[in-house]
Amino acid sequence: MPNIGPAELIVILLVALVVFGPRKLPELGKSLGAGLREFRKSTQSLKDELDVGLNDKSAQAAPTQTIHATVPAQAVSAAAVTPQTQAAAPAADVAAPVTAAPTAEVGNAEIGNAEVVNLEKEKEAVHS
Repeated sequence: MPNIGPAELIVILLVALVVFGPRKLPELGKSLGAGLREFRKSTQSLKDELDVGLNDKSAQAAPTQTIHATVPAQAVSAAAVTPQTQAAAPAADVAAPVTAAPTAEVGNAEIGNAEVVNLEKEKEAVHS
């Protein structure tokens, strides 16, 4: 769109003066100014409402979820610990005893020792 220079603006004002007359032109200017003022005010209030809405959403902390995992400790009998021969029990039938692994709480979640070691290694790598 081409820019309107001073010469074009004078031509537009002269045409408006001829069309509307000298008495009606000031009233049109006032109503045009009032319309532009109202438009700016409404767009500014809309912009302020959007900014407040976006700031409220970002200011709210994300909900944290706490996960508590419990692994029941099973009693281990002496028969399960002693080695057995291949003929007596195939390897697929022997169940490994389940014990609860030590856990550490990081943030709001409990994790095992292996994961804690991995997290510590990652922290050291980042800080190096």
